[in-house]
Order: sequence, then C-alpha cells, then structure tokens
Amino acid sequence: MAAGAPMGVRLLRKVSSTRGFARVAPHFIPAMDRAVHRLTRGKVLLSARMLPGLVLTARGAKSGLPRVTPLACMPEEDTGSWILIGSNFGRESHPAWTANLLAHPDAGINWKGEDIPVRAQLLEGDERELVWARALKFWPPYATYQARVPRRIRLFRLTRA
Repeated sequence: MAAGAPMGVRLLRKVSSTRGFARVAPHFIPAMDRAVHRLTRGKVLLSARMLPGLVLTARGAKSGLPRVTPLACMPEEDTGSWILIGSNFGRESHPAWTANLLAHPDAGINWKGEDIPVRAQLLEGDERELVWARALKFWPPYATYQARVPRRIRLFRLTRA
C-alpha cells in the first residue's frame, strides 16, 4: 500500500486509527466477514476489498476446538507465505487467535477460496523488526495501534504445511 493510495484507502486508514473504530470494529467486521464468506462458499471476504484477507482456522488454546477467524494479512508473494499482525485494532489485549496459534501452531487458512494447511511461527528479534517495518509501510495505522497499547503486537508468519 503506497503513500499515494486511492482516497478510499486513505480515508479508511484515517478512520481505522481512531479509538471509536477500535471499540466498534472488532464486533462487526469479523461477524460480517464470516457471514459473507460462508454464504459465498469461501469466494468472498468483504474486508479483503481494502486489505488482503484470509480466514484462519486454529484450535482453541484451552478448548482445542476449531476457531474460525477472518483476518487481514500481509501476503509474502516471494515465499508464498502470509504475515498475520495481532493488532486487535489497538485494543489492550492480544487477540485470542494469537494465543491459539502459540498453543497450536498447526492450523488452516482459506485464501481466495482455497483451503491450505499452514504452520504458524511467532516472529521475534531482528526478523520481527524487519517484518514490522514492512507492515507499517503496508498499513500505516499499525503504528497508531502499537502506540496506544503497552503490549508488543505479535506478528506471525504462516507457511504451507
């Protein structure tokens, strides 16, 4: 996402950086994405119209039950992997899906209608810093989210299993 992004994208960046958006978005965006994804049999993910998105299926950290979560992602075209950013819209706690991946890194995604088994790796150290810099260029509101919370936003790389 370059700095010269279309006006709609620039507006969404500005709105998504607000505290109001952080309070409301986690309640309606995933529900809307799940419903449309289900109705279109995996062909459409509405939030992916602005940012690339996938649907993650991971086992619950405590329950072990499958948990389905639509998420924005940063595809890594050169390696065929995906980066997930646990921003939780700049809310205080880590999103639940990050705990699920820490406990059970073998998961599945639906990417553009294709079901793909993946393995998640929490990024740390220099590798995390390099990917974080790319993420900030990809979607600048991540910087606002990080500045708003004391926790360190988790980054995961998903690779095909």
